[in-house]
Amino acid sequence: MKDSSTDLSKLYQHQSSAVLATLIRLLGDFDLAEEAMHEAFAAAIKQWPQQGIPENPTAWLISTGRFKAIDQIRKRQHANSYLQRYQDADMQTTTLNEHSIQDDQLRLIFTCCHPSLNSEAQLALTLREMCGFTTEQVASALLQKTTTVAQRIVRAKRKIKEAEIPYEVPEEKELPTRLQSVLQVIYLMFNEGYLQSHGDQLLNNSLSAEAIRLCKLLNELLPKADVQGLLALMLLHDSRRNARQDANGDIITLDEQDRNLWDRQQIHQGLYYLTQGLQQRPVGPYCLQAAIAAMHAQALSYPNTDWAQITSLYDALYQQVPTPVVALNRAVAIAMRDGPEAGLQLLDELGNHKAIQNYHLYHAAKADLYRRKQQTDKAIEAYQRALDLTQQEAEKRFLQRRLDALQ
Repeated sequence: MKDSSTDLSKLYQHQSSAVLATLIRLLGDFDLAEEAMHEAFAAAIKQWPQQGIPENPTAWLISTGRFKAIDQIRKRQHANSYLQRYQDADMQTTTLNEHSIQDDQLRLIFTCCHPSLNSEAQLALTLREMCGFTTEQVASALLQKTTTVAQRIVRAKRKIKEAEIPYEVPEEKELPTRLQSVLQVIYLMFNEGYLQSHGDQLLNNSLSAEAIRLCKLLNELLPKADVQGLLALMLLHDSRRNARQDANGDIITLDEQDRNLWDRQQIHQGLYYLTQGLQQRPVGPYCLQAAIAAMHAQALSYPNTDWAQITSLYDALYQQVPTPVVALNRAVAIAMRDGPEAGLQLLDELGNHKAIQNYHLYHAAKADLYRRKQQTDKAIEAYQRALDLTQQEAEKRFLQRRLDALQ
């Protein structure tokens, strides 16, 4: 037994998605697996302080969750229908190891991204089950209503169960048809780790690291340009992790970051995968975004950033992916190249888009451009709107500091 002082809350943060993925494989039921996982962690809270941390905590949680699930099945008097599945699960658990647990997470993503589910259901379900998002967080990530997302998740689970969609990584010939959804989910997963949408902490490094690990695993299966582009993009973003917040957890913006804290080895890896991706055609959106990140990574200082080149890359990206968020980022890049008025004109036009009106970063971007134009009243109004919309404590503190400086 290990020291019982191990922080169970950290284990939940780092391992709950792995535990859930394997329980879904063993039990074949999303809701039952989720309930079993929570019961297993509840059991750990009671038992571990007295008995100590097991040698393999993840395997213990999976095994305990499995038995809790069987108890639930018996209580519901449906034991017969699950009996064979349980027996199979019991056999599989005896060979449980770290490798199989890690593979289960990729299997879960491919199951959630099965083509029989529409793309919105795929994303919502994967973020809920794979990334541990609350329904509210999923809605925030997808810029949609919570009730809509909740209904999609319920329908998707029912579809998987009724259609008996297999819990597996598909054969190589089927991989390309699932690829875009899987990449989108991995990137959303990374983004939640890079900038958490809720809570006290700015970063969730384990979630970002898990997204990068899954993408590397995917690259071994399917070394396509989009996979390598996403891998490059995440590595380049993640390289700035140590410079993005101070000792108090407060945000340090890109222009104020100490570039000596950027992880040069990770930048080198990101540039390697970007080069691999750019050697293939066509050049897709992930490679374009990675190329933008590479421009930042290679700039010696913020004033020396090549905003003209970055704007050109955003132009190309917007042609392929004309979403409000890409339009927002493009407007900011144009403002850096041509001045805040040019960016504000684009942001005003974008304001008619319904999906962007409650997006806090849209209002924060407007506020920053108004601040640079010294239009204080408008900057205060936009900062206040952004502050009202964000659920992230570090962002709230940042926006409040900006407001305080203007008042």
